[in-house]
Amino acid sequence: MTVTLADILAARRIISGVADHTPLVPSPFMSGKTGAEFLLKLENMQPIGAFKLRGALNAVAHLPDGARGVACCSTGNHGRGVAYAARQRGLRAVICMSELVPAPKVAGIRALGAEVRIVGRSQDDAQVECDRLVAEDGLVEISPFDDAHVIAGQGTIGLELLTARPDLETLLIPLSGGGLAAGIAVAARAIKPSIRLVGITMDRGAAMHASIAAGHPVDVDEVPSLADSLGGGIGLQNRHSFALCRDLLDETCLVSEAEIYHAMQALYYEDRIIAEGSCVVGLAAVLSGRIAPTGPTATILTGRNLDMEMFTRIVTGQDIELGAHIVKGQPYGP
Repeated sequence: MTVTLADILAARRIISGVADHTPLVPSPFMSGKTGAEFLLKLENMQPIGAFKLRGALNAVAHLPDGARGVACCSTGNHGRGVAYAARQRGLRAVICMSELVPAPKVAGIRALGAEVRIVGRSQDDAQVECDRLVAEDGLVEISPFDDAHVIAGQGTIGLELLTARPDLETLLIPLSGGGLAAGIAVAARAIKPSIRLVGITMDRGAAMHASIAAGHPVDVDEVPSLADSLGGGIGLQNRHSFALCRDLLDETCLVSEAEIYHAMQALYYEDRIIAEGSCVVGLAAVLSGRIAPTGPTATILTGRNLDMEMFTRIVTGQDIELGAHIVKGQPYGP
């Protein structure tokens, strides 16, 4: 194991008082749909609006002495977390992103004082610029997922979940590069080995799902998605998150853009919560019948940094264009 429960416990001490201990609340609607208690971990209530603050704070706390600044490649929320953590330390932060990152996420990062570089149409393109900054400007890279300190920081969510509800039987975890899923899985397996852990992602450009199926990291084509925070590759030289997700997750599950659209509507109308498409993949998997909970179940609402114009179109049942792909609108109905 490249990350242990001891690392996560140490991270909890480091981030305490900055990355808030977030509520775990019941969803009567989802509980009624499944016949099992269904709980929502409100990471969208973090100071930056996303769980990524946990890992960023822990990683910045472990920077080498004399670090000149930090750089990262991000689909938005990790960059926001790194910008926040770097500002606390008075460090330069440069966030590299592709053209697929929604404008509100870019604006949120700039508002925290970070420099933003928009490069190309994929995370791989943005990573090239990040690598250049490390090599030429002497910045320290903080990976959004393949960094042991980042993974340990995200793992504090698992500690909170099982401290609050040791009877949880299933965790439905949004799955992208695997930092969140790996961290939660390390904590959850150490505390309750029998717990069912399911990584859930969109069915277009799902890098970790495809890599686990192949048995090694693979490249995927990035496409626009309602779950934009789950986009991007995992790195062909992945050191940490791939092996942890492969070994600790019980399964992975894919959901469609239409199912994500419906789950965003359901969360808004039934639980009165505004959240990114990436947050609702757990709900989408259950509402579509792909996952059937059999006991107390929780999922993580990972962030709220979304394009409100697009969100308004979704909750009012309008069509959504995702590049050449169109998600047909429909009025909400449970």
